[in-house]
Amino acid sequence: MPFDPSKLWGEKAVHHVTGTIDGHNVRGALTSVRGEYYLELGPSWCRDAHFADGASVEIDLVPEGPQYETLAEDLRDAFEAEPEALRFFEALATFYRQGFVRWIEQAKRPETRARRILETVQALKAGRKQR
Repeated sequence: MPFDPSKLWGEKAVHHVTGTIDGHNVRGALTSVRGEYYLELGPSWCRDAHFADGASVEIDLVPEGPQYETLAEDLRDAFEAEPEALRFFEALATFYRQGFVRWIEQAKRPETRARRILETVQALKAGRKQR
């Protein structure tokens, strides 16, 4: 990648992204190999090459799914108290992050919401992708 996503979007183990490469939709995970970030393209990209080797292409990527900054204040506070849970949450695929956030947001009573936040943080600290 021609940029460092950790400097742009904050330090994370994995950056899940969505966007376009030369106008074609793409989503995936940016991973670091020896300090360089890569977006591994799947078999369909290799099979149906949209551009020639060595070609210059326009890349437009943004973080995908719930991000720390967009979470409700009570959930952010819980993560601030448990940075290990936050690190695990941020490394999860969008599907799993959305599952936790949706479950919390669906709580109708404040005490239910508080309990779900606590259970979420405990699950993430234990390394579980789902509650």
